[in-house]
Amino acid sequence: MQLSYQILVLLHLIGFAALFGGILVQLRSKEPEVNAAMLHGSLTLLITGLALVTLQELGPDPVNYIKIAIKLTITALLVLLVVKNRKFATIPRGLWGLLGVLTIANAAVAVLWQ
Repeated sequence: MQLSYQILVLLHLIGFAALFGGILVQLRSKEPEVNAAMLHGSLTLLITGLALVTLQELGPDPVNYIKIAIKLTITALLVLLVVKNRKFATIPRGLWGLLGVLTIANAAVAVLWQ
């Protein structure tokens, strides 16, 4: 059980890295877009996050449902924005910034909320 939890955490971090890397790679781009790394990273975050909560439910430790709800809301918003804007050749710079802020906020909630 512990090994599966650690593997899911690793996959969750890889999803974050793909999403954030996909955002950062467009830092100097004049016309940012939703690339494949952002799409797959956001979906990986959502799927592995739900799997991690399921495993945590099965374990002996209590689950912080408020933290999970906030992270799920941020992640669902990220996935929605990425999937809906995937079809466009370019996205507004403000949307690109919002995706970056939401990604950092999601990581901050995970790390800073104890």
